[in-house]
Amino acid sequence: MMMREREQRTVPHADPPTASRFLEVRDLTEALAEPLSAEDQTVQSMEDASPTKWHRAHTTWFFEEFVLGAHASGYRPYHEQYRYLFNSYYDAVGARHPRPQRGLITRPGTYEIGEYRRHVDSAMVDLLQSGTAPVVAELVELGLHHEQQHDELLLMDIKHVFFCNPLLPGYGRHVVGRTAHAQPLEWISHRGGVIEIGHDGTGFAFDNESPRHPELLRPFALGSRAVTCAEWLAFIADGGYTRPELWMSDGWAMVQQQRWTAPLYWLPEAQGWSVFTLRGLQPLDPAEPVCHVSWYEADAYARWAGVRLPLESEWEAVATDTPISGNFLEPDVLHPQPHSGADADHGLFGDVWEWTASAYSPYPGFRPTAGAVGEYNGKFMVNQFVLRGGSCVTPAGHTRPTYRNFFPPSARWPFTGLRLARDA
Repeated sequence: MMMREREQRTVPHADPPTASRFLEVRDLTEALAEPLSAEDQTVQSMEDASPTKWHRAHTTWFFEEFVLGAHASGYRPYHEQYRYLFNSYYDAVGARHPRPQRGLITRPGTYEIGEYRRHVDSAMVDLLQSGTAPVVAELVELGLHHEQQHDELLLMDIKHVFFCNPLLPGYGRHVVGRTAHAQPLEWISHRGGVIEIGHDGTGFAFDNESPRHPELLRPFALGSRAVTCAEWLAFIADGGYTRPELWMSDGWAMVQQQRWTAPLYWLPEAQGWSVFTLRGLQPLDPAEPVCHVSWYEADAYARWAGVRLPLESEWEAVATDTPISGNFLEPDVLHPQPHSGADADHGLFGDVWEWTASAYSPYPGFRPTAGAVGEYNGKFMVNQFVLRGGSCVTPAGHTRPTYRNFFPPSARWPFTGLRLARDA
C-alpha cells in the first residue's frame, strides 16, 4: 500500500520472475530493516502503522500462504500459528491477530522472523528454479510488488515511531541532498477531449488499474511541479489552518480535533520551522515539495490558491507521455528533494505521492478476482482518495502512469503532497 497492505490481482508480467529477482526484492526489505534494533522493530506507534518485524513476517507469509502452500509439492508451513499472526485482511484465509495489537507480539523476535524468511526464501528459490506455471508466476510477481509496497510502508511506519520518541532519532545519517531554488510555477496545458486511461494489459499492474476505458476531459492545465514548503508557509501565514471557509466540513472538524497548524513532522523553533525526517530533525528547506499533508489539507490549500486538485484522469493524461524518472527510494536520501526545473518529467514521479480530487472507486467494468487474493482491493473502494506518482520511499520501478495509490482523506503519515490544476 498504500492503500494499507494492498494485496491485489494482477495482469500477467511480460517475463516470469526469476530466483535472482525474487532474492533482490527480498534482500531490499532486509537491508531496510538492518539499521533497526530489535526494540525498534517491535514498536507499533499507532493503529494505522505496523511494526517493522510484522512487515518482514507478513510479506513472507504471503509467499507461504499463496504460493508455497498451494503450489509447492510437499511444503510444510514453517509455524502453524504464523498463519494467524501475520495474516492482514484476508477473511477467506481465516482468523487473524487484531491489527491494533501487532506491537504486543514480542515473540517471535527479530531473529526468529529472519529464520522464517530464510526458510521461505529457500523453498521459493527451489520452486522458481524448477520452473513455474503461469498462474504461479503471476502470484510470485504479485508477491514481489506487494513486498515493495511494504518496503515503503516499513519506512513510513518507522518514521512515525521515531517521531514519537522525545529524542527524535534518525533512521539514517549520511544524506545526499539536492541544492536548488524553488522553480517558478508554470502550467502544462492539455486540450482535453476523449482519452483512454487505465492499464493496457502489457506487463504488470494491479487490478484496480483496469480495465482501460475512455474518459472525457475538459481543457485543463496541470502545475509544472509539486507545491513547495515555501508556498505552504504562505498558506500558514495567511491563516490557512484557521479559516473554516477553506475546508471541507470533515476536514475542519479534523483540524480542530487534532489541532493541526502545519504538516505532520513540522516543528516550530525560535529560528524558524524544522522538519523531522528519516535522518532526524533538519531545517525546513523552502524549495522542497511539501510532504505529509492530508487530502483535507491539500484540498484546502488548492481552494486558498484559487485553483483545485487534479482529477486522476487529468494527471494520467499528462503522465502518459512523461518519462518515469525521479527521486525514488535511495537509502542515502529518503526525503523529498527540490525539483530542478530542468527535468522533462516535471517531477511527476517520485518525491511525494500527489493527492487527486478523485475518490478511489472502481473503473467501469471492474470485477474483483474470486478467492482470497482478490479480496482486499474491491471491498476498500470507498472513503478513500487516489494519489499518483510515487514518493522518495517508493522502490524504483514500482510505479507507472496508471498506478493508483489510495489513502483515507485524513492520512498524513504517508509521503503525500500535492500538485495543482486549473480549468483552461
